[in-house]
Amino acid sequence: MAVAMMTVAQKLEANRRRMKTLLLELTTGEGLCPTALEGVKLARTDHNIPRTPVLYEPSIFVVASGRKNGFVGDREFVCDPNNYLVLSVPLPFEVTTDVGRGEPMLGVSVRVEMALVSELANRLNSPRNQEPENGLGIIRPTPLDLTISEAVVRLLECLRSPVDADVLGPGIVREIVYRVISGPQGEALLTMVNRSRYFAKIHATLQWIHREYSEPLNVPRMAEEVSMSVSAFHHSFKEVTGNSPLQYLKAVRLHKARLHIKYDGLGASVAAAKVGYESPSQFSREFKRFFGHSPTKESVRLQAMIGADGQEDCFNNARLGSRSGKDLKLR
Repeated sequence: MAVAMMTVAQKLEANRRRMKTLLLELTTGEGLCPTALEGVKLARTDHNIPRTPVLYEPSIFVVASGRKNGFVGDREFVCDPNNYLVLSVPLPFEVTTDVGRGEPMLGVSVRVEMALVSELANRLNSPRNQEPENGLGIIRPTPLDLTISEAVVRLLECLRSPVDADVLGPGIVREIVYRVISGPQGEALLTMVNRSRYFAKIHATLQWIHREYSEPLNVPRMAEEVSMSVSAFHHSFKEVTGNSPLQYLKAVRLHKARLHIKYDGLGASVAAAKVGYESPSQFSREFKRFFGHSPTKESVRLQAMIGADGQEDCFNNARLGSRSGKDLKLR
């Protein structure tokens, strides 16, 4: 008897179920955990998390169960089992996490390396002469298709073995990035590697901010770095990130200070000075306004809350420079 062929929708659903099974096997607790494969992290939370400030690195995020709602300015977006998320710049925003019915929120994050995007763009001879419809297209969710879901399943499969992860993993990551570039979100990534476009100039500024955030920075200096007028720079920056340059810089500094307090055990005043604040009292006020609690309470907060404790911040994969022996930098 002939076996009935599965439809695309049935194959997609089967891949989602397989992703969920593998993520349940590979995750042992809550949080965003690094894996044996550099740049790949697994996410799990067993309870709902209210709206919380986070700072995400450029990444592709696929959810197998549960849902994340993100908020940038007046825009809201959803990342769920039907839609993967592509983020092409490091971006501070707010997020809620919702678990499923009796199931945890489960997902996998693949860091986007611009060197790989540039190489693939050159190989594909992809045109880079168009801007996305609007700046916040850099974070627009995209319907999960069969090719990406199959690649994610193979990625999770290989993570079950350190040898498989080492030998097969990089190729699968490369395939996932290639599939995204070839899909509806490809232009957002491709624009980032075109230095002549304003999106790429803002991306260069973001990299600079993440290197120099503890130094005295102002909008004229940032604009000068990328050869833009102050007014054009300010407009373009907000279009790309949803934040003004100074709002973005403040968010980066506060996230970095939180990591120093939580993982390096620094006091509030030391952490404030380390990220560029001259006034400890101003730092404490802005920290409490931003995170909803004082710096002194940060070190006792639950460390398993995804996106609420730094575990989804750009630099947590290697913790902080004082532990790794390296300076903080955009990863």
